[in-house]
Amino acid sequence: MNNTLKIENVSHTYTDGQKEVVVLKGVNAAFESGKVYAIVGESGSGKTTLISLISALDKVQSGDIKYNGKSIQAISQAQFRLKYANIVFQSYNLIKYMTARENVEVALDFARQGKNEKEKAYELLEEVGLTRTEADRTVQKLSGGEQQRVAIARAMVGDVPIVVADEPTGNLDEKTEAKVLELFKTLADDGKIVIVVTHSKKVAKLLNATVYSMKNGKLLE
Repeated sequence: MNNTLKIENVSHTYTDGQKEVVVLKGVNAAFESGKVYAIVGESGSGKTTLISLISALDKVQSGDIKYNGKSIQAISQAQFRLKYANIVFQSYNLIKYMTARENVEVALDFARQGKNEKEKAYELLEEVGLTRTEADRTVQKLSGGEQQRVAIARAMVGDVPIVVADEPTGNLDEKTEAKVLELFKTLADDGKIVIVVTHSKKVAKLLNATVYSMKNGKLLE
């Protein structure tokens, strides 16, 4: 049986000065394990807010988000991010003075993934195509594509079932973009729910993804 993440009638607002802005309007969607999904839309359409809710970086105001029938609001935000969902940020969010391996080790330590964290970090980085030599370089000495691979390796920590990526190829050249997108397809092949947020229809096509279009706070398949 496939694991399922469901968004049920989710709406969200925020206050801009004295004005209330509706950023999500009754959003409904379903995501199954083993598949890649692309949420496509222009800046300001509500994409970032939606993935913040999916990955428990923000709380649901109205409606619900459920994983295998259980509301994620019944789980603490920290626990949900630890056990269920990892996010790959557009800006990578790596610790620049650390090596690639040390960045992954920090995540392993936080997830309490056992004692041999150094070797496990090397293995995860090798899975995303980085050699041990590259793994031992500080992040600031890595290319944009290499840093994105580190971010993906970090998102694989804990073997969580949901991986969300926010504009993961925005800073990459075409060749590196193709390699990174292949990694996301591999994660789906491993049984994860993979949700990629992008403004690019080309990226959605390369992922061979089920596409949701976000416009004016509404989501359409």
